[in-house]
Amino acid sequence: MKLILAPMEGLVDAQMRQILTAVGGIDQGVTEFIRVNDLVLPPKSFYKIAPELKTAGKTAAGTPVSIQLLGSNPDVMGENAQLAVKLGAPAIDLNFGCPSKRVNSHKGGSVLLKEPNIVHDVVKAVRAAVPKEVPVTAKMRLGYEDKSQALENAHAIEEGGASEVCVHARTKVEGYRPPAHWEWIARIREAVGINVVANGDVCTVDDYNRCREISGCSDVMIGRGLIAKPDLARLIQYDNQSDGHDTLRNAPILPWQEFLPVLRGFYREMWLEVPDKHGPGRLKQWLNFLKLQYPEAQALFAQVRGIKDPEVIDRMLLPDAFREAS
Repeated sequence: MKLILAPMEGLVDAQMRQILTAVGGIDQGVTEFIRVNDLVLPPKSFYKIAPELKTAGKTAAGTPVSIQLLGSNPDVMGENAQLAVKLGAPAIDLNFGCPSKRVNSHKGGSVLLKEPNIVHDVVKAVRAAVPKEVPVTAKMRLGYEDKSQALENAHAIEEGGASEVCVHARTKVEGYRPPAHWEWIARIREAVGINVVANGDVCTVDDYNRCREISGCSDVMIGRGLIAKPDLARLIQYDNQSDGHDTLRNAPILPWQEFLPVLRGFYREMWLEVPDKHGPGRLKQWLNFLKLQYPEAQALFAQVRGIKDPEVIDRMLLPDAFREAS
C-alpha cells in the first residue's frame, strides 16, 4: 500500500507538504501543477512551486515529491519535463484533472479528457523526453461532463507510456460534490495494465478501507482528508499494521497541544513567504479545515477571524495564550 498526498492548488504548497510529511504516514507527495504554455520555463518557475528540487526531490522528512506539469502542447510539455528531471525531479506527473474554469479555458486540466488523443500525445511526448528510470504518471478525473470516455482516457494514458494513473472518482462537472464513484475506479483498474491509484472522499480510516475495498486499489491519494486531519495517514498506517488486537482507540492520535506549535510554525513560514495581508488568510483557511477534527481549531478560528495584524495572531498561537483565551 502507498499513501500519496494530493496536489491541491492554493492549499497543498511546499510548506504544507513539509508539515504533513513530518507528521508521518505519507509515502509520496505531488506538487501543485506547473503551468506549461508554449515555452520552456526558466528554472525559477520550477523552484518556486517545488523547492524540494534543491533537496534531491524530497521533503525534509525524506518523502519524495513528484513534479506535476499541466499543459496540452506535447513537445513543450516534453521539453519542460526534461528540464524538471535535470533540476532533480524524481518523477513527472501530468495533470488531466484540474476542474478550474480558468485552467480549462486555456486548454489545460480536465478539459483535455474530451480529447483522449491529446492526452495520449502529451503522455507519449513526456515519456520519450525523460530517462526510462524516471517514472511518468498521470492524474485524471472520470471525465469532463460525463463518464463516457473514462476508459478511453485511461487507455490513452497507458498507451502513452505512463506507469501509473491516479483517478479522482468524479467528473469535472461533479466537482467535489459527494459521492466519489469508487466503483468506476475499479472498472478502470480492471481495464488497464498499469497501476491505478484511487482518489476522492477519503476523510477517515473507514473511508480509506471502503475505498480500497470498492476500487480494488492498493494505493490511495488523499487531499482534503489530510488537511483536516494531519495525522490521518499515520492512523491509516497504524490500522493496517495492527495485529488484530490493537484498535484505533490505541492509535497515536496527534493531540491539539502537540499540534499547536506545528500550526504556529506553518503560520510563521507563511509570514515570511507571502505578504502580511495573505499570511492570516492562509492560517484561517487551514483552521476552517482543522475544525472538523479539533474543536480547539474552531475556537481559535473564531478568535482570529477578524484580526489582520500578523504579530497579534502570532502571539495568539502560543500555547499559553490560547489556553488563557479559551
